[in-house]
Amino acid sequence: MGRIMAIDYGKKRTGLAVTDPVRIIATALTTVETPTLMHYLKDYCAREEVDIFVVGEAKHMDNTPSESMQYIEPFVAELRSQFPDKEVARVDERFTSKIAFQSMIDSGLRKKQRRDKGMIDQVSATIILQSYMNTINNRNI
Repeated sequence: MGRIMAIDYGKKRTGLAVTDPVRIIATALTTVETPTLMHYLKDYCAREEVDIFVVGEAKHMDNTPSESMQYIEPFVAELRSQFPDKEVARVDERFTSKIAFQSMIDSGLRKKQRRDKGMIDQVSATIILQSYMNTINNRNI
């Protein structure tokens, strides 16, 4: 069984999170500059077994796609093209940045650490991954 990797895709930076090999724990992995993302994913998948990519789906409150979907959709198409043997799942990412920021406050991170946008992207990816894991676990009950 391979890992599940969550991708919080952004125009400049992309946050990544991954499960352990037995898919129990979601952990922040890193933040990658978006232009180098595909190279990073190929390198990571060459070293680690990944079965599923989970990509955040940006929506407005009325459930319509947000403006950032114009960047996310082409990325998802390229991801499917570059990794045809891997499943690509989508998860609603509304509020993940706000939840990430609040969880950083709750965990006691200093103000300077909370300004690190890369850290927020990683925590957001972890929240996306945990949301996906909760969904598949609920289906299996």
